[in-house]
Amino acid sequence: MSVISAESSLVVALVKAGQTKIRYPADLVRDDGTRITVRAPWAAPGVRDFGFVRFEPGDVFTEHYWRDRWFAVKEVRTGSGGLKGWYCDITRPAVLRDGELVVEDLDLDLWVSADGSSVLRLDEDEFEASGLADRDPVAADAARRALDELELLARTDGLAALLG
Repeated sequence: MSVISAESSLVVALVKAGQTKIRYPADLVRDDGTRITVRAPWAAPGVRDFGFVRFEPGDVFTEHYWRDRWFAVKEVRTGSGGLKGWYCDITRPAVLRDGELVVEDLDLDLWVSADGSSVLRLDEDEFEASGLADRDPVAADAARRALDELELLARTDGLAALLG
């Protein structure tokens, strides 16, 4: 396992269905050997409006990836520092190699609003349509369990402890 020192930068590569969905530079905040935390500005072009939140130029993401967990948690703030909430991706455990953090998106997501009043399970239809349950039932089961775990943490104020 490779651990990188603080004050480094790396590239985050989000992969979905075997294809790189997006690659972007990020600044390393911390790597303790299990969890890698990076910070990066909103990397996609333009605005993405989900209805419950808008990601837009100027937003800053503090992203937490684990080498031993099936999810990533992204704290989303405005450019002026206001907390929008947490966008959680269900992923295979992250792999760091040669300055690139590779994360495989498994379609399931969870949104938690800044005040915790809204916890939304997202993209369950995409997950079912992906065929992962047929191709890799072990991974599909791990993904479902990870989503349940994150939802429980979100509903019981456990996200702060997880990220602390």
